[in-house]
Amino acid sequence: MILFALLLRLFSIGSLAIFAVAVWLLWGWYDAWHVAETLGLAEPSNAPLWWGAGLMAFSLLGRLPVLLLLGRGGGAAPVRRADGVEILGADGAVLHVEIEGAAKGPILLFTHGWGLSARIWAEARADLGARFGLVFWDLPGLGRSARPLAGYSIEGFSEDLHAVIDSLPQDRPIILVGHSIGGMTVQTFCARHPEVLKRRVAAIVLENTTHANPLETMVFSRVLRPLQPVIELILKLDTVLSPALWVMNWQAWLSGSTHAAARLAGFGARPTREQLDRTARLITLNSPAVQARGNLAMLRWSITDDLPRIDVPALVFVGGRDLITRDQAGETIAAALPQARLVRVEDAGHMGPVEKAPFYNEQIADFVGFVHLLRSRVPAPSRRSFLSPDADLAPPARPDEGPGEGGDPPVRIQPAARPI
Repeated sequence: MILFALLLRLFSIGSLAIFAVAVWLLWGWYDAWHVAETLGLAEPSNAPLWWGAGLMAFSLLGRLPVLLLLGRGGGAAPVRRADGVEILGADGAVLHVEIEGAAKGPILLFTHGWGLSARIWAEARADLGARFGLVFWDLPGLGRSARPLAGYSIEGFSEDLHAVIDSLPQDRPIILVGHSIGGMTVQTFCARHPEVLKRRVAAIVLENTTHANPLETMVFSRVLRPLQPVIELILKLDTVLSPALWVMNWQAWLSGSTHAAARLAGFGARPTREQLDRTARLITLNSPAVQARGNLAMLRWSITDDLPRIDVPALVFVGGRDLITRDQAGETIAAALPQARLVRVEDAGHMGPVEKAPFYNEQIADFVGFVHLLRSRVPAPSRRSFLSPDADLAPPARPDEGPGEGGDPPVRIQPAARPI
């Protein structure tokens, strides 16, 4: 999430500046008070004390009011981790994998976005665990997975995904679900290992992801793309200054600056306070050096030319308010894949699988049922009816779900250029 990384750095510097001003005001007040007491002068004004104390309180406790301001109340999915197992990745590094859910039937294998970990999938665990087998893993260097031995690359991540697939039961179909860099990893795996498609991998789900260098598909791409050499330099400096940046990131988390950056760059609608805090905390927990190296890997990646060769049923989500990956990226993916259905979630940002989890997860559940129909060789007329471009795969509206902001329907489902 390069855009978020840049925004977080800007907000972190601002947060640190506020902290520095607070220290300066408090020290200036103390020094003036000490001089006045020593020389018997009149007591200095207490204004610097109150201003300094207020800024210091914001620097260390601002997270709470920021969450109240930027987040909303609401039931929170339990954030937990299943008992994990450790497997060896493609280069020998240890990967953390969690397996839960139904003991039979399809397995949904989730790959999270960059800077996060498997903990981000709290809603998917709660919504889908009773119906499907669920597998979550931490990308190399994030969460509980060890750092890769062969360096950071999308191709390397895809080989690690292959290792995870090989560790799963052979008799159960697998649906790959990837968000952001997870979707990039899924696409790369499918292009590199077409022999695994249909035999082991029954379908793929791509959530708010891209097909090329993220600088080309994010907001302000015309401005940021020419600045790639400068951005690469900043990311390389991050790997060197990682310990200092780690301290800065935690101070920014305490002040709520990380939450403000996450809200602005990651969410299209107002998330719950728990969702916003979870996202900000996961990003803060992971090493700045690791995140910088992963962001550098994204700048050297593209799968655009290989998309037509990924011949497997695909469900592609795009967010109408996604700043990190504009909706045109998902539209390009869906149009190029031989078997794809595009789902546009108008008021979702980049963290759509979290903020709009009920809809995303119901669409995934319906899609898995659709894939089961394909694999079960249902009669052709029934299949054509189900696969019609006019077929409504959306679940019925829930009583507690209203329209999106501004009164517009929250989603729009449309077939790709070559519908499934």
